[in-house]
This record gives sequence, structure tokens and C-alpha cells, in this order.
Amino acid sequence: MNVRARILCAISLGLAMLTSSHAAELLILTGQGATPGIAALGAAFEKATGHKIVMVEESGARLEARLQNGPADLTTAMPDQMEALVKKGRVVADSVKPYMTAPLGVSVRAGAPKPDISTVEAYKSALINAKSIGYSRGCSGQHVAEGIEKLGLAEQLKSKVQLTGGGTGPVTFFLARGDFEIGVQQTNIMVGQPGTDFVGDVPAPVNKPCPNSIGLLTVSKQQEAARAMIAFMTSPAAAPILRGVHEEPATK
Repeated sequence: MNVRARILCAISLGLAMLTSSHAAELLILTGQGATPGIAALGAAFEKATGHKIVMVEESGARLEARLQNGPADLTTAMPDQMEALVKKGRVVADSVKPYMTAPLGVSVRAGAPKPDISTVEAYKSALINAKSIGYSRGCSGQHVAEGIEKLGLAEQLKSKVQLTGGGTGPVTFFLARGDFEIGVQQTNIMVGQPGTDFVGDVPAPVNKPCPNSIGLLTVSKQQEAARAMIAFMTSPAAAPILRGVHEEPATK
């Protein structure tokens, strides 16, 4: 049995008990770093159950309005953000599940030489030799900065670091237009992006992945189907789908 067949079989088995008697439309609030996995999982869930998945990326006041008043059924968030949403009464406490982590990766502008980052020392040299480095202000950016600090390079690299974020696009957007020489962000939103070439994952000792959880919104009008989606996202059937978009299933 080939890989595709095994995945489809696992999905069918994993969702056999989850399909509702009628199709629902589930709206999932998601962020940039969670979108690839949600898109892939959503497509599999749709095929297996007949439910429809709609993803919406919101921020600021628009996100708060969705969380408080809907329409929306599920939301992804970092663990600390999810905890805050539970405390505010936006998310049902017993529904929250970690479902994936996304490692850090390195990209360069399309056609540019790819630096060696195969070891911690090689990665360190690549950062030192780069004329400029870009990373985000979010989770991945914080983890990149922590890695740089761990390497003892914070002061040395300070003058050539450019921070992106604030809803202006992923690191690869700025990298493609030449704003900096090396970009570091979550691998799942770097691979295959136009105008850039993916180099590889940051070496494990300084690669702190970004975790994401899924939770049921209290304003959801499709709670049964939404809980079925959560069950699927955290099932063994989800693992190969997540890995297909450069994410790892959460271990706890």
C-alpha cells in the first residue's frame, strides 16, 4: 500500500465515528503560522465527513469581534494565548488541545548561494557572514532571537537584524524583494514561497519549534462538528498530513 493510500485509509478509519448526520460549515480562525496545517487537515476532514472548512485570518479588533460574537467555531493559538482566551470566556476550556509544532527554517532569495547550516557551528558562521538577517516579531522570531542569544551572537548581529511582522506578510515576502540576505521563520510557511529558495531547518540544538493549539469557541453554533474536527486534528490520522506541510504533531 503506497503512502497516499495509507493516509486515506487512516483518515477513513479515524473519522468513521465522527461524521455527523448532516453537513456543517465550520469557520476556523487561524494565524499565518498555523494556516498550512489547517488547510491540509481541513481538506482531509471535508473529504471524509462532508463538512466544509472555511479559514479566516484576522487580527486586532476584527479578531476580537469574531472571538466574542462570531461567526466562528474554532480558533488556533499559541498555548499561552489559548489560556488567555479560556480565561476570558472565549474558548471552551475542556476543548483545548495542542495539535502541532512547526520548526524554524532558513531561506535565501531565489538564485542566491545557499549557506551551510548543517551543524550549529555552520549555522553560526552563516549568520555571522550574512550581510543582513530577517525574522518576525511573533513566536518564530522570539525563538530565533533566543537561538542567537544561545550562540552568543546577540550583540554582534544586532545591527544587521531586521524584524518583520505586524500583519505585513511572512518573512519570505520581504526576503523575495531583497530586504535582507537570509530569512528565518517557521519552515511550514517558508518552503516553496515565490522568489525564495529554502535552505533547510535550523540545527536542532538552537531550533525551538512554535507550538499551536486548537480550541472550540463558546459562540460556535456547530459544536458537535467542531469537536469532531478537534478529534481528527489530534488523531494518529493527522500526523502524516501535518508532516506533509512541514509540521509535527504535538506530543502532549
